Amino acid sequence: MECKKAITKSDIEFCKEAILEFRPNLDPETVVDQVFNMISQEEFELVFLPNADNTKAGAFISYRKLNMLRTGRIIYVDDLFTFAECRNQGYAGALLDYVTRHATDEGMKSIHLDSGYTLHPAHRLYLNKGYYLACNHFAKAIN
Repeated sequence: MECKKAITKSDIEFCKEAILEFRPNLDPETVVDQVFNMISQEEFELVFLPNADNTKAGAFISYRKLNMLRTGRIIYVDDLFTFAECRNQGYAGALLDYVTRHATDEGMKSIHLDSGYTLHPAHRLYLNKGYYLACNHFAKAIN
């Protein structure tokens, strides 16, 4: 499996169905431009693996580089998604390994991600890849 970094709008379009499946709150009309702007203007990256017949992304990971007082330089994983038909085939593990190599090459201190409490299969993968439960994440909606 070869992970591919999205650079062009065509690359993002290839991932669009997966992005919208995972993040249905996004606008299908503007999501490609939104992601392209995040890639060009922020330290945001989108990496994907094509599905078996190479018609769309079977899985993707998005992340950004941050420098925080608490942690130093880190990678924060925004999203990790695999279509149901591609699960249990190593897609998500390969994408996490890609990010680990990237973090190592960039001299990052650690990789962070948040995951919902009920996503037990994902948690098993993270624990098997060396992640640990570091904290609870709190959020507050601003109206």
